[in-house]
Amino acid sequence: MADENIDKQRRLARQHIETAKLLGVDFVPVNAADESAAFPSNGETLQAQTTSAATAILLRGAKALQTLPKLNLDEKIQALQELSKRHDETCSHCTVATAHTQTVFGEGNPDANLMFIGEAPGENEDKTGRPFVGRAGKKLDEIICAMGYERKDIYIANVLKSRPPENRTPLSSEVEQCAQYLAEQIRIIRPKALVGLGGPASKWLLRTNIGVTRLRGQWAAYEDGTLQFPVMPTFHPAYLLRNYTPDTRKKVWSDMQQVMKFLEQSCS
Repeated sequence: MADENIDKQRRLARQHIETAKLLGVDFVPVNAADESAAFPSNGETLQAQTTSAATAILLRGAKALQTLPKLNLDEKIQALQELSKRHDETCSHCTVATAHTQTVFGEGNPDANLMFIGEAPGENEDKTGRPFVGRAGKKLDEIICAMGYERKDIYIANVLKSRPPENRTPLSSEVEQCAQYLAEQIRIIRPKALVGLGGPASKWLLRTNIGVTRLRGQWAAYEDGTLQFPVMPTFHPAYLLRNYTPDTRKKVWSDMQQVMKFLEQSCS
């Protein structure tokens, strides 16, 4: 028990350090009178309300998931590999698109409790075949680390599996053709929570035209038939880099705090 407490304290300390880096804090005074002042908070009342909403979604979704065959880790790995191959052979968008050199299916832990979803690969992703590896990817890595996780702990995917021309926003017709494979990914992985990174991803997950500025910070549900998954929409890391202000950083971290609290409660 003592070792577990020590590990938890170490994880929290690392999380605080990474949070400070994420928010642009260069140092934290050793003898600060109120250390919590260095870190943003969105209020216990709001967190309690949003966590309750996510828990309700999770309970409904968990009941529906019980009707599906249970998959172990090896079966999930195999299912994702087969899905990736089928996508590359049959996707009515990616098999005719010409702006990419290779598809970017997704990567991470097939048993992940948390899944990040972006809109489409960019130039760096197209070169490497991996999601979120450019400047925005580095920022996402910092966010993941600040949450107390590593990239290998979570799963990252995009709505589109191939790069749009000149990195433009995906067209609705492209999303309609390619997103069905993302839906299958979610069905296989069965995360406890989804984070929609940016407008296009969040809009697809929530079947809405509302912009991410209004959507972010509020739990909602991604629905796939009878299945429901809690979704936290937030700003895309690329937007965060373009608007690297204390206000924007605080909002993103507020969203992630809600996700962390929810996962801690749902996994305990």
